[in-house]
Amino acid sequence: MIIEQITLTPFQQHARVLGCEETRRAVCVDPGEETGKIVGALERLKLDLQAIALTHAHMDHIGGVAALKRERPRAEIILHAADEPLYAGLPEQPAWLGIPRAAWSSLGFDYEEPPPVERHWEDGETYRVGRLEFKVLHCPGHTPGHVVLFEPSERKVFVGDCLFAGSIGRTDLPGGSARQLMDSLRNKILPLGDDVTVYSGHGPETTVGRERLTNPFLTGRYF
Repeated sequence: MIIEQITLTPFQQHARVLGCEETRRAVCVDPGEETGKIVGALERLKLDLQAIALTHAHMDHIGGVAALKRERPRAEIILHAADEPLYAGLPEQPAWLGIPRAAWSSLGFDYEEPPPVERHWEDGETYRVGRLEFKVLHCPGHTPGHVVLFEPSERKVFVGDCLFAGSIGRTDLPGGSARQLMDSLRNKILPLGDDVTVYSGHGPETTVGRERLTNPFLTGRYF
């Protein structure tokens, strides 16, 4: 599997291009802001972008969708249906964080209306990218429609903002639920196996096993 990580936005969000080495088919997971770096990576790696694959619809994960769609119009935009209201509200999301409107432009948060979602994730579906087969798991809690993408043969999972090295996603924004997030972690992500490498939307890589043993939210220290 080809994994090209591009860190974007003032929130240091990781957008990733995931590609099949054999077929050169690829998806971009969570393009957080308008940038030429994603298209540059696609061209450098000679990858054909088939989809803009969104784990959830917070602004630091979808802010670059419109620009990438213009550059690669054949790439379908995929999101879980439960996050469509968040997605449609992109231009106003900075206000939810209390960021003064006067600062939006300088921070890169002056968002345009996002293009329509073209396909919805279904829990348990298998999404193919060339020879890669991603199992889609609906993991609500951080947002109502959050999903993770698990490639069983590669033993890799792309978890958006559900799980981080030593922490978990916040649940205090609209649609968040601590109960749902803990249920998602315990019943969807931990059962994937301790050897699975975890790629989060922010911060370093980790493993399911490391987080099971050391993450205070999973060891019972906080919950």
